[in-house]
Amino acid sequence: MRHRSTSRALYELLSSMRFAISLLTILGIASIIGTVLKQNEPYNNYLNQFGPFWFPVFEKLELYTVYNSVWFLTILGFLVLSTSTCIVRQARPMLRDMRSFRESARESSLAQFQHHARLGTSLDADAARQATEGYLARAGFKVRANPREDGLLLAAKQGSWTRIGYFLAHSAIVLICLGGLLDGNLPLKAQMALGGKVVTSGNQLISDIKPESRLGLDNWSFRGNVFIPEGKSANVAVLNVQDGILLQDLPFTVSLHKFHLKHYDTGMPKRFASDILITDNATGKSVEKTIEVNKPFEFDGIMMYQASFEDGGSRLKLVGHDLRPGSTAATFPAEAAVGDSIKLANAGLDYTLEVGSFRAFNIENMANEEAAETNTIASLEKHLGSGAKSPTKKDMKNVGPSVQYKLRDSAGQAREYQNYMQPIEQDGAWYLLSGMRESPSAPFRFMRIPMDEDGKADTSLAIRRVLLDKGRHEELARRFASVMLGPDAAPAIRNRMQETTAKTLELFAVGGFESVGKFIESTIPEAEREKAADVFIKILEGAGWEAWKIARASAGQPPLEMNGVRARLLRDTLNATSDSLHYGAPVYLQLESFEEVRATVLQVTRSPGKPIVYLGSLLLVLGVFAMLYIRERRLFVLIKASGEALVALSSNRKSLDVDESFRQHRDAIAALLNPNAGPSARS
Repeated sequence: MRHRSTSRALYELLSSMRFAISLLTILGIASIIGTVLKQNEPYNNYLNQFGPFWFPVFEKLELYTVYNSVWFLTILGFLVLSTSTCIVRQARPMLRDMRSFRESARESSLAQFQHHARLGTSLDADAARQATEGYLARAGFKVRANPREDGLLLAAKQGSWTRIGYFLAHSAIVLICLGGLLDGNLPLKAQMALGGKVVTSGNQLISDIKPESRLGLDNWSFRGNVFIPEGKSANVAVLNVQDGILLQDLPFTVSLHKFHLKHYDTGMPKRFASDILITDNATGKSVEKTIEVNKPFEFDGIMMYQASFEDGGSRLKLVGHDLRPGSTAATFPAEAAVGDSIKLANAGLDYTLEVGSFRAFNIENMANEEAAETNTIASLEKHLGSGAKSPTKKDMKNVGPSVQYKLRDSAGQAREYQNYMQPIEQDGAWYLLSGMRESPSAPFRFMRIPMDEDGKADTSLAIRRVLLDKGRHEELARRFASVMLGPDAAPAIRNRMQETTAKTLELFAVGGFESVGKFIESTIPEAEREKAADVFIKILEGAGWEAWKIARASAGQPPLEMNGVRARLLRDTLNATSDSLHYGAPVYLQLESFEEVRATVLQVTRSPGKPIVYLGSLLLVLGVFAMLYIRERRLFVLIKASGEALVALSSNRKSLDVDESFRQHRDAIAALLNPNAGPSARS
């Protein structure tokens, strides 16, 4: 007995509307999370986004794969069970109510209806019945007569099929949830739980991935990506699972002939499409197809979508500029393809170059925001390029091709760089841009390398090498003092000028303008700092001009005369030199030429639940339509032996036209029952 009461309580819970609504509410909240939080991303992205505290919490809750999580699929299963139980529980009473005419209704009950009226009749019982039944039939009602002691009750109804909307809507929920369960990777989760499948890391060759990390052709549901460079083929899809990947074997091979890419003027992709050849692995049958965004293609039960595009291993030629102070190696060549890791061992370098990506077309924010001159440091910061300050204003420009790479030292520490191939114009001058960031979550800070009159960065880098060479500081100080003081200056004044210049160059070689500013603030009274800052800047500019002369003489070039353009180049060179001290790399890699190779990323899905979800969606629309627009009306006409009639109308839903509908039926029936007099009714 106790077992029966427990089973009954469980049945009541599963079939209750409150339980189903609670499950739907939880699913709605989960869907919001799955929509806001990007799903199936590499775990490093989530770690960078949420930090070391929240990352494991969200991982335990499976928020990174909401729609495939155990708790989400469990709720879907309970919702299927609850809704199915609810349908079974309500089916019999609803079908019985749909067939029922309620012809046994009492007069006292009819008189309690909101819409009722008492009418007089001058016809005998048979004539009144025939007239009323004929009218109800013409009005679209089904009628059943129930003779009884006090007269005749005509029970009429229309729109009973509105109850079908209930079954359609609830059946739709069941079908949609079943479709979600079929597409929820249940077999894969079972295999992983039992130890049959193990995720592996993505930084290895596909041929090296072991069978326990591969999924066979019999896997009924999956969603993965296929990466195909131009001229290459692929027959496996990569599935991002947890913090690793699984490989899904495909029953066909996809070859990419050509990838098409067009841009808007803003730089956003306008159209990208893939010309592919699909070859069935079993039969050898081939099909050529062009796949575009929003134009997928289905082959052998697998749907292919144009998801995105990437670099397919473009081959790059680079020129390395040695930035180490005192280095005698000015430049050296380097070649690499996107995805390569090569060792840089030129002139004692001990770094690994990891080429991450290449882009032939870039729209970037190249704005600078000048610092407000509120103190000595701020007045010096106006000479700093954006490599020492993060830009906040927006100035979107197409800056041409760029390469993104990491330089990793022998200790394994790495910084990421983004270098542009073509110079851009800013404030009337041309610069090469090189961005640096210390972590993937940080924005790039750009160093601006000024271009000389020949459109090259050689002059700026040559001046930099002389300025940062400590062995030349005394020579620069001596030459600058000689130019500034002339041959007739007193030895004491000349020596002091040389010492000040040498000290300034020493400070500048350590930390650029930042070191000079800190020295001024620590040694000079506040009232004199502004004037002192101007003096130090003039010393650096004068020493920089002498460094330019030395660089040209060393290269066997004739001397130059100072003018406005060259003065601007010299100031920009000082700014770039100061920025380079915060660059964090011993070498600047300039992109010289490239051979672009594009790759397409196709999303491939096998979704057995998709047609079921489509059917459920159709049933849901039909069910909602039936419940909203098919209105059940029941009209009762009690023709009494006393010569009086009672008319009552009920509706399953209140609407604006119920009052008008009752008035029309009442007046029409009153005219039929008492044709010799106007309609009279009293409520």
